[in-house]
Amino acid sequence: MFATVLQYLGTYAAVFASGGALCAAAELLIVRTKLTPARILVIFLIAGIILEAVGVYDYIYKVCQAGVAVPIVGFGASLAKGAIDSARSVGFVGAFAGGLIRTAYGVGIAIVMSYIVTLVFNPRSK
Repeated sequence: MFATVLQYLGTYAAVFASGGALCAAAELLIVRTKLTPARILVIFLIAGIILEAVGVYDYIYKVCQAGVAVPIVGFGASLAKGAIDSARSVGFVGAFAGGLIRTAYGVGIAIVMSYIVTLVFNPRSK
């Protein structure tokens, strides 16, 4: 039992540290450069795509888990993984649809949940 608790704590520490490191890197880019948040978002998205395409993302995911999967890096890796898998099974055309097919569920849930939040709370523009 105690070993299981330590294992969970180690997992949570790795997730917290890796997610925090990604956020700290983004914050440093915002503070130290003239990059806009949108450009930084694209940099992290493309980093996830490159990590998946090179085959390194799975090894990073085994260590960092949700710390690297939840941020935009994980979304980029999912897009790339879907495109690669569909291209292998369907062919060249599958590369265009695969990323969208793989990420459609998460995007759909995000849209529905954001709509529910706007119904529950009263959003106002500034």
